[in-house]
Amino acid sequence: MTRYLRALATLAAACALMGAAGASAATPDGQAPVLTAPVAPLRADALFVAPAAPWASGHRGVDLLAAVGQVVVAPGDGVVAFSGRVVDRGVVTVDHGGGVVTSLEPVSDAPPAGTAVARGEAFAVVGEDPGHCAPATCLHWGVRVDGVYVDPLDLLEGFGPVVLLPLAEAVS
Repeated sequence: MTRYLRALATLAAACALMGAAGASAATPDGQAPVLTAPVAPLRADALFVAPAAPWASGHRGVDLLAAVGQVVVAPGDGVVAFSGRVVDRGVVTVDHGGGVVTSLEPVSDAPPAGTAVARGEAFAVVGEDPGHCAPATCLHWGVRVDGVYVDPLDLLEGFGPVVLLPLAEAVS
């Protein structure tokens, strides 16, 4: 039992450190935006890993399992800020206002920059370009708040940030 509690305490401490390294998901007005998943069903292949510093390694988004040609919906109301190719894949970026920006890749058939999109509106499809999950297909979803990457799942309707309880409360 002691080994189990030590392992649980270590995991809780690691999670707390990871959370401390990430940015707050609140916008400048103090409110966390609520987004919707860009593909359904929501199945993650790789989760967000906050970098220890802005220049350090990490995974600045989540990789959602998807199929080539699958419909991609706008995570929130906004305006397409960028639509085009970056290196070897199609990317679309949506500015949701309030400092919140989402990026999705690989995509195709995305509307041009300046196009208004509504939350839940189909506005692109998963592209065939190899992405983060090659050889599998996935959609990488990154979210920035005031230029700092945050965990998209913290802003996802019905999810919210993970709250860790002190060890004494967790086992009682």
